[in-house]
Amino acid sequence: MAKLVHSMIRVLEEARSLDFYRRAFGLEVAERAAFDGFTLIYLRTPEGDFELELTVNAGRAEPYTLGDGYGHLAVAVADLQAEHARMQAEGLEPGPLREMPHEGRPFARFFFIADPDGYRIEVLERFGRFR
Repeated sequence: MAKLVHSMIRVLEEARSLDFYRRAFGLEVAERAAFDGFTLIYLRTPEGDFELELTVNAGRAEPYTLGDGYGHLAVAVADLQAEHARMQAEGLEPGPLREMPHEGRPFARFFFIADPDGYRIEVLERFGRFR
């Protein structure tokens, strides 16, 4: 049986991205591996094994084009309103709180936030299928 272990995104500025993911989601560096021409940085929280891999290509000066195929990453939090308020206080500019009903019942409560490279991240409240 396969196990999901990480998702990779390319970032322009290592320090800016590390600061964002630490402040927004508490992600810390689990491993950093420098190669000729690029560096891989694996981030995770103490609560889980799934990692976000940041790829930093040496010499890159232009922002990446995300294209129209990228959707978003998603994280689940216990207290959505508190996290939204905390991120606002951090100056991270979260989007508005939203609710999505399905068949007359709440399906998801969430907001979106973008990282420094424009990748969208959905922050979901832990309930229902998003525990």
